[in-house]
Amino acid sequence: MDTRTRMLRPVPDAEPRLVFRTIHGYRRAFRIAGEGPALLLIHGIGDNSSTWSEIIPHLAQHHTVIAPDLLGHGRSDKPRADYSVAAYANGMRDLLSVLGVDRATVVGHSLGGGVAMQFAYQFPQMVERLVLVSAGGVTKDVHPLLRLISVPVVNEALKLLRIPGAMAAVRAASEIIANVHGSPLRPGAMLHDTPDLVRVLGDLPDPTAYEAYLRTLRSVVDWRGQVVTILDRCYLTENLPVQIIWGERDSVIPVSHAHLAHSAMPGSNLEIFENAGHFPFRDDPLRFLKVVEDFLQSTAPLEFDPDRWRELLVHGVGEGTITGTPETRMAVLDAMGSDERSAT
Repeated sequence: MDTRTRMLRPVPDAEPRLVFRTIHGYRRAFRIAGEGPALLLIHGIGDNSSTWSEIIPHLAQHHTVIAPDLLGHGRSDKPRADYSVAAYANGMRDLLSVLGVDRATVVGHSLGGGVAMQFAYQFPQMVERLVLVSAGGVTKDVHPLLRLISVPVVNEALKLLRIPGAMAAVRAASEIIANVHGSPLRPGAMLHDTPDLVRVLGDLPDPTAYEAYLRTLRSVVDWRGQVVTILDRCYLTENLPVQIIWGERDSVIPVSHAHLAHSAMPGSNLEIFENAGHFPFRDDPLRFLKVVEDFLQSTAPLEFDPDRWRELLVHGVGEGTITGTPETRMAVLDAMGSDERSAT
């Protein structure tokens, strides 16, 4: 069954408003809807806040939902600026501060998942819960195409997308690939992700969006894989309610990362969507909404304890204490590298 046909019912009078605020001289766009405890939704690289449009009205029935366009994305400004994960986390802090929001449950997809984890690390007093959706930043492995694009010589070729008709050709090629039997991508996951990846690529012909995309990509990925990972800081989520959601057929960030994150984060919940790819909230919005709503209803927001946080930092935790199945443990060791594996 094609889960993309499983649509959510309309919610009257709950459509988000697109709002703009100027922070540090740059215009930031964000969608906002509803009233109640704050939910911050952070999109992935090259995407924008409209990716959440289908689920925002439903979450807004009981929450204030804030979905920003990250700097360099969507309708936000695209300056020559710092596009690191830490800078994006600072930007989320600044936006919430401008809106008068002291604390929020943070939902992050792909790059946004990495930003969400960094935000929880930099500003733990502002995070009530954490929802990681096909999140980047768990360990180094990532789709080979993203590694390739990060190489300067190769990413110049993406400028060809600015040629009139180029995106139409990309869409046509993706449809052909999805329907060719015996394709090297079958039975795999890439077919699930192709429509959304093409949608994201559609914004790149704009020169400023393209440059911002490359700056963001180079800050998190090089030819060897993801540059910023959080395995060494997962222990800090000890008392933080964490929900992990992943598509089993994710071709961008493998589902093995979900098991690594779940193993490394004490008490986290894990949901694998069997028929979804890198965008589970778009592939199966009904199930995604149910998982998130159940998580919100069944967990209490974290009451930040600075003394406990300090104690965790002082004592830390060794990577060797990451638990899980033997298969997951071996995957963790592989992700850490041969030196760490031989030392255990």
